[in-house]
Amino acid sequence: MSPIQFQRELQINTRGGRLLEITSEVQRLVSESGLSEGFCHLFVRHTSASLTIQENADPTVLSDLEHFMNKLVPEFDPDYRHTIEGPDDMPAHIRSALTQVSEQIPVSGKRLMLGTWQGIFLWEHRRHGRQRKVVVNLFGNSEN
Repeated sequence: MSPIQFQRELQINTRGGRLLEITSEVQRLVSESGLSEGFCHLFVRHTSASLTIQENADPTVLSDLEHFMNKLVPEFDPDYRHTIEGPDDMPAHIRSALTQVSEQIPVSGKRLMLGTWQGIFLWEHRRHGRQRKVVVNLFGNSEN
């Protein structure tokens, strides 16, 4: 076994206010890297988007999460002071602070060790889609 460290940046075009599954893109990089066992660390380089691991079988889970987050952190709250970038910006920052900007997933047998119904999602918290950057770091061993 040989130690390996591999880093790439994914550029993801999002849809506004939505969870977008990126599991296949991350798994593609695991395969490309030659990593057979170790860890995959993901980091989103934005303050108004986040990462989460969620169910990827029933799409109503995602719509319920989006609905709940919109109720929890509404737009147009009169107490927001940061409004220069639009009414969706401050809520997007709060939503990002309540979720997370990084994830770490074990890798074994050249595969992400996600559960049967788990997927990796980039959560766009702004109303309109954007191009987002996710840094993928892989650490561990290759079979070579």
